[in-house]
Amino acid sequence: MTKPQKSAREKLMANHGLPKVVAIPPKMQKRFGKGKMLVPSPIVIDRAVRKVKKGKLITPSLIRQMLAKEFKADTCCPLTTGIFLRICAEAAEEELSSGKKQITPWWRVVKDNGELLEKFPGATEKQAKKLKAEGFEIIEHRGKTYIKNFEQFLITKF
Repeated sequence: MTKPQKSAREKLMANHGLPKVVAIPPKMQKRFGKGKMLVPSPIVIDRAVRKVKKGKLITPSLIRQMLAKEFKADTCCPLTTGIFLRICAEAAEEELSSGKKQITPWWRVVKDNGELLEKFPGATEKQAKKLKAEGFEIIEHRGKTYIKNFEQFLITKF
């Protein structure tokens, strides 16, 4: 008998002993150097995204920088950050489907180059629709979807 699949909300609330600060793994030291790495929890990522107000944007790299500083680490794990961003978005969409109005604004997270994230619910189409509704100008370039002049909308601190 198979276990029922967890909802995105259940995944968001599961902490698995996270967040925690660990030594940067040897395989990652070439990229990040030696020091301490924050392994965030899904709810820590969700809390960070919730701080991005209407008219503003954030990137996964900025989230990682800000969380590393908050937790007094040298860096924040890019792999878990990416996974947990997707869980945040999926949980927000579940909440929206159940009638909740105030959800995590996952659509305000864009790649470091202003490109929309195809791994979010509804791929880039849903994200583009939500961003357009907030007044952002969406552009297409070489089959990719971007926010025009996204740099001017990036938040600088939580």
